[in-house]
Amino acid sequence: MSAGGPAFLPYGRQEVDAGDVAAVAEALRGDLITQGPVVERFERAFAEYVGARHAVAFSSGTAALHGAAHAVGVGPGDRCVTAPITFAASMNCGVYLGGTPIFSDIDPATWCLDPHAAAAIEDARMIVPVSFAGLPADLEPLRATGARIVEDAAHALGALRDGRPVGGPGGADVTCFSLHPVKAMTTGEGGMATTEDDELAERLRTFRTHGIRRGAATTPGPHDGAWYYEQQELGFNYRITDFQCALGLRQLERLEGWVLRRNALAEQYRELLADDAERVALPPAAPAGSRHAHHLFVVHFAGGAPVRRRLFDGLRAAGIGVQVHYIPLHRMPYYRDTWDVPQDAFGHSDAYYAGALSLPMFPGLTEDDVVRVVDDVRRLLDE
Repeated sequence: MSAGGPAFLPYGRQEVDAGDVAAVAEALRGDLITQGPVVERFERAFAEYVGARHAVAFSSGTAALHGAAHAVGVGPGDRCVTAPITFAASMNCGVYLGGTPIFSDIDPATWCLDPHAAAAIEDARMIVPVSFAGLPADLEPLRATGARIVEDAAHALGALRDGRPVGGPGGADVTCFSLHPVKAMTTGEGGMATTEDDELAERLRTFRTHGIRRGAATTPGPHDGAWYYEQQELGFNYRITDFQCALGLRQLERLEGWVLRRNALAEQYRELLADDAERVALPPAAPAGSRHAHHLFVVHFAGGAPVRRRLFDGLRAAGIGVQVHYIPLHRMPYYRDTWDVPQDAFGHSDAYYAGALSLPMFPGLTEDDVVRVVDDVRRLLDE
């Protein structure tokens, strides 16, 4: 906006205070700024927050998903299933390992992977349900498939499924989170994978460090030096730094309050838009006993693509940084052309995409900001 006009409202924004800066500065003055003690402290604190046995930190949410796909044994030709309405990493993680991408449509009632349709896919090695926008995905129909479940919970840190934190006991084989700045909390860039399985946790840790293990010799012969290590498999350098984890520890202290604030803002949006139900569909709400994390607040416009385009352009011109989440993956040239993914098989995903728009949602948003957004949405709809 021009000088003196309303402030620009992005769809998401991190919140970093003086205490965060001080914590990072302290970590930078330490003897080890990577592969040091703060990483483990952050992992323990994160595991405690979600109630998990293990939390393994990565350099990004994508790296965590890649590590999870490796840990559950995805290899060449293995069928990997996810929904088209997600970021590319949800499917890329299996394809990196030679997996075969299989898309399954969303449930129009939740905008998450339709678990019954996904469960009907034969011989899946890995299913990646995405807890889209922060709504906990339904995992129950997937449990009897024999596939390993890797939940993409990049949007769902702080969500509750049946009263239990997403990422803790009773969830997926591995749950992956993103710590990107627009997410619930941030380490700048970063990710986390949680699991109850000791073997999966060890595979995750080894994968993020080049496939190298110390103190676990497999080669015959004496190994009497403290320097000894082995690369036992092909891994990647997906480590996170101590100063990033220092930021994460500070952010984690405020996470619960931020999630509650997101839910309060979502409720205000719902109340203000309730009278426009014929023109604006509100996002699916969490079922009783669960909690939405509200990483995104997505609305869906009647009239589809032309109306959405007019609202997108008009809101951007008014200084409101709306966004579209996401262009369906089956429409991406890589998947469309390389894998011959059918373009007419995912009607619910295409219908969702045609009218979806993400409105600003972050803890620093004020009640007046929400009113401003809704007023501009109504103005543009009335034009």
